[in-house]
Amino acid sequence: MASTTTPKNKQKALFAALAGSGMDDLNVMFLSFALSSIITDLGITGAQGGFISTITNLGMLLGGLVFGVLADRKGNLKLFKWSILIFSLATAAMFFADSFFWICVLRFIAGIGAGGEYGIAMSIIAKVSPPEKLGVMSSWNGVAGQLGSISAALLAGAMIPLLGWRALFLFGLIPVILVIWLHTSIDGEFELMASTEEITKEKPSLKELFKTKDLTRTTVSLMFMATVQIAGYFGLMNWLPSILQKQMGLSVTGSSLWMVVTIVGMCAGMLTFGRLLDKFGPRIIFALFLLVAAASVFMFVYANSQLTLLFGGAFVGFFVNGMFPGYGAVVSQLYPARIHSIANNAVLNVGRAIGGFSSLVIGFLMDNYSLLIVMGFLSVLYLTSFIVMMTIPGLKKDSYMTVRSKAIKA
Repeated sequence: MASTTTPKNKQKALFAALAGSGMDDLNVMFLSFALSSIITDLGITGAQGGFISTITNLGMLLGGLVFGVLADRKGNLKLFKWSILIFSLATAAMFFADSFFWICVLRFIAGIGAGGEYGIAMSIIAKVSPPEKLGVMSSWNGVAGQLGSISAALLAGAMIPLLGWRALFLFGLIPVILVIWLHTSIDGEFELMASTEEITKEKPSLKELFKTKDLTRTTVSLMFMATVQIAGYFGLMNWLPSILQKQMGLSVTGSSLWMVVTIVGMCAGMLTFGRLLDKFGPRIIFALFLLVAAASVFMFVYANSQLTLLFGGAFVGFFVNGMFPGYGAVVSQLYPARIHSIANNAVLNVGRAIGGFSSLVIGFLMDNYSLLIVMGFLSVLYLTSFIVMMTIPGLKKDSYMTVRSKAIKA
């Protein structure tokens, strides 16, 4: 039994978690790049196309809650493999979808698997990484997701013009290779979960996120912050390229270059945020990034040349999405290890489900108001998130480092 906890097994589990997060985003982003082709091919309306994205997010919420509980009760690696298989097979099955109904069904199922994967992956990372490096490792998890998004863009650009949108979704089978490798290379007895005695005494459940008044405030506040995080990301990556093309005269090629530069800025921001979080604690670093994000999205309105647009995109991406890995690190420190999957999945997927509606709000603001109002709306969101973050107990450096020191000794 002792051999199952060797560093080599932990390294394999860590690699699998990072790779799984990248493949999760790869599969999710296939829909973003193929949606316009699906709408044209099947003759569905724009509203129906938007509903496909919405039902995917709802599937993520359900999957996150269900898989989080199951993973903490039955084993992280076991449920990690099942979550990947579900979103992989459901994504590949899109090849056969011939109606709006079946696309919704398959995207809902794929959402269930994808929603389950994130929290389990973050729980694995927290359990195999040194607590003093959790911010850095969480940031690499975020970068893996961005690499998955870039891979999806490259595959979409190559496959859709050549073989159509259906062929793109067949690449959803790629994660099955990871599951096979994980199943055959790690000893079946190696699991990352609480002891059987501890689970039998009190089964991990969602209600533990609201066990005390302080824990309830922490949970609700983190969910709100995650909602703002997702809302800002959708606003930045889904709508801003269209705004740049329409109101600033940027070409399609120029907006694609802008997206690449922005994603590079995001990755740099994530790696920087993780290192700073480990060194200074979450409160001061979240405060810095949230305040600069609020200012930078508002100031972006005044960018008036291609050079300033590119520089601004990288700068905004650095601060707006650089914070993303912080949630996994903070949740994994503030909640007991026995409910890491539950807590991470609940926080992120509630944020995904609610934050996803920001696209509707931003679309409405674009139709009826100026760009200044749109960016002002995003700026206010970040300022509100800053205020909420300042009320969360346990984020001050001394408190956070004390919790981390206890984890290191354990």
